[in-house]
Amino acid sequence: MATELVAVVTAVVDDRPVVLTARDGQRLPAGPLHDDHRSMQAGLSAWVEQQTGHRLGYVEQLYTFADPDRSRSGGRVVSVSYLGLTFLEGTPGSEWRDWYSYFPWEDHRPGADGPALVADVLAPRLHEWASAADDPDEQARRALRTAVCLGLQGRGWSPELVLQRYELMYEAGLLPEAGTRGPGAVPGVRMDGDHRRILSTGLARLRAKIQYHPVVFELVPDSFTLGQLQSAVEALAGQALHKQNFRRLVTQQDLVEPTGGTEGRTGGRPARLYRFRREVLDERQVAGTKLPRPR
Repeated sequence: MATELVAVVTAVVDDRPVVLTARDGQRLPAGPLHDDHRSMQAGLSAWVEQQTGHRLGYVEQLYTFADPDRSRSGGRVVSVSYLGLTFLEGTPGSEWRDWYSYFPWEDHRPGADGPALVADVLAPRLHEWASAADDPDEQARRALRTAVCLGLQGRGWSPELVLQRYELMYEAGLLPEAGTRGPGAVPGVRMDGDHRRILSTGLARLRAKIQYHPVVFELVPDSFTLGQLQSAVEALAGQALHKQNFRRLVTQQDLVEPTGGTEGRTGGRPARLYRFRREVLDERQVAGTKLPRPR
């Protein structure tokens, strides 16, 4: 039984959430586990920096995947996955891919294709899958899962249900990873083995995390405008935020402090620059530091 370390390394570039990939975007960076570091987190950080030159500002373990029928490699592969965040300057290389090329239905920002994909592609195919069940109770169960995951029948869209949506489509046979080919598969770039499933776990964790922990500050420069910060949160959440509510929540919680500088490349009057108050991590370690939910 083989064991590998899989890294979901994320950044935000030009309002796009990007992930570090390998093999022409078909895999996440992965390698064998070693016991020469004080912790797996330290080993991951050192390994990623050695392989890519990028320092991780935040690391946490995601999940351990060990389903033999999902790897399609002829044997069991145990994948210990980690989420790592980094800040990128300049134009990223080709190894960095847009999250939403893998999950186009997850981007619900103004002008994105996500809502149309859900309404015109995912919902009809999942309703057909639900109706195809032999047992009426199973039909009802599938229909309820579809409604919850896609925000149908009066339910709101829940950005953090990324993994549940992916698993639902896998079970319904709508993904190439499940053996589906041609017009039966929904849009989205496939990945080898279980790597898109691991990526969906990372996206779900990060979308949940930004609602109660200031991890987003690992993805912006040391000095930033509140507009840049809001754009980074919206890129991760795949949804728009109310501008004034966002700024009020960030400033009232003392998450940021002005640097005294301004940014003139905003298309209007110069915007004030801020920095993250890292002391807040100690001040709020019990209560947590909330960021706004996407609307």
